[in-house]
Amino acid sequence: MTTFGGITCSCRSTDIAWPKQHSGCGFDCNLNAVVFVNRSLTLENIKCYGFDMDYTLAVYKSPEYESLGFELLRDRLVSMGYPHELLGYMYDPSFPTRGLVYDSTYGNLLKIDSNGNILVCTHGFEYLRNGQVDEYYPNKFIQRDDTNRFYVLNTLFNLSETYLYACLVDFFTKSSRYKNCMKGFKHGDLFMSHRSMFQDVRDAMDYLHDTGTLKERTLKNLDKYVIKDPRLPVLLSRIKEVAKVFLATNSDFNYTEAIMKYLLDFPSGSKKPWRSYFDLVVVDTKKPLFFAGGTVLRQVDTDTGKLRIGTYTGDLQHGTVYSGGSSDIVCDLLDVRGKDILYVGDHIFGDILKSKKRQGWKTFLVVPELVKELQVWADKASEYMFEELKHLDIFLAELYQNSKVPELLFSSSSCVFQMVTYGMDLCYGKMGSLLRCGSTKTLFASQLLRYADIYSTCCLNLLNYPFSYLFRAPLVLVNLSCLTTLEYNCFVSLIMNIISIYYTCEDGDCGQEDNCARNNPPTATET
Repeated sequence: MTTFGGITCSCRSTDIAWPKQHSGCGFDCNLNAVVFVNRSLTLENIKCYGFDMDYTLAVYKSPEYESLGFELLRDRLVSMGYPHELLGYMYDPSFPTRGLVYDSTYGNLLKIDSNGNILVCTHGFEYLRNGQVDEYYPNKFIQRDDTNRFYVLNTLFNLSETYLYACLVDFFTKSSRYKNCMKGFKHGDLFMSHRSMFQDVRDAMDYLHDTGTLKERTLKNLDKYVIKDPRLPVLLSRIKEVAKVFLATNSDFNYTEAIMKYLLDFPSGSKKPWRSYFDLVVVDTKKPLFFAGGTVLRQVDTDTGKLRIGTYTGDLQHGTVYSGGSSDIVCDLLDVRGKDILYVGDHIFGDILKSKKRQGWKTFLVVPELVKELQVWADKASEYMFEELKHLDIFLAELYQNSKVPELLFSSSSCVFQMVTYGMDLCYGKMGSLLRCGSTKTLFASQLLRYADIYSTCCLNLLNYPFSYLFRAPLVLVNLSCLTTLEYNCFVSLIMNIISIYYTCEDGDCGQEDNCARNNPPTATET
């Protein structure tokens, strides 16, 4: 059994069916093709598979799609009266990550754990140190249930929005025309609060979706924005041989029709209509309301795309497209119970949390960011930092048990621990890992562990397993396993080695400017 980056890889096939033959060591496994397990799940017991469309069956190309969303949002704000200088900002995919929290009172982006403890705090693109964080949050803690103030950016659609919040704060902070205040910016008699800017961005986002602007631009260039994978019709065909299949999407019929035709139409493949891959198709579901009371179920006229008058109360008609409805109606139409359904989606709240808590459906969370997470873990330099972080964690615990250890060694050890944590987080991007900060799980990771029965980089990874397969827990991505204790007499040498690594910038310029590790302590705050 091998431990690598927190994943326990067992070579016994009863633990996991690795898609590719490996030599008894996790380092040789194709982890991008693996399905990770939180709770045991037997596919043989699944009688119905449900799929979301956006970012699940329809995988959008990153960062092209996020860049498009950002530009449309930015341009909408400028058309609303925001300064034209904002047009100079371009989307940077290395900055935003899912699961951040926006504080609409102070304009800060926060990375937190499940309890609300602040792990990372940025104001615009400035990473705040411990003392600066204290000015905003004396306890380094937020009340997550204050949803009027704190907005969780949990979806992949939120990435462009996340970056725009940082751009707005960055612009107004640096502009000489505006005076910086804790809760906004002042220009003469005009006060622009962070709260009002937050509302403007939310309104702009709603405008893009309500008017179909983003969808229209996407459909004009599907090859640029949507990944077309020949394995998708294979997956749906194989599932339909053993179970029922339904599609439940918040998108409207016309957009769904265009996207699914594009995804399932291959010159060398079957020429059957895309709707024949599903037993039931439901559009305009308005998730997460879909998993509660839902809305009126109506039929869609597939010739015109318009809704037919009245509530549909009949039996399931194959090839028919429905609009609205609820998860209870889906169960009735397909004659299945909640525990018999495996629902696959990318939205941890709208798809996974609500379907699990309210309906008891089995859940499969699609997390495309795992590709980057696994890539970092496979990198040798990152692997070194993971190892050092584990060693340092153990060593610090032993120091605290020894009352004779000098205080100076405590402080220097803690400093090195923070430096390693900071260096490790930068391997993932400017906001660090999606799943953790150092060894602390993020809010997103905690929700993933709690509500997703299984999770993977892509729903197509189901093709790597027989449909009688038992996914046996645990195979958890986000936990760190302890290694052997580092000897005390080796630690001084270790500190010097790490300091020499993290305090030396390549060619004298690491590109981090004010956030350089050489000149600044780590940005992550201790919890």
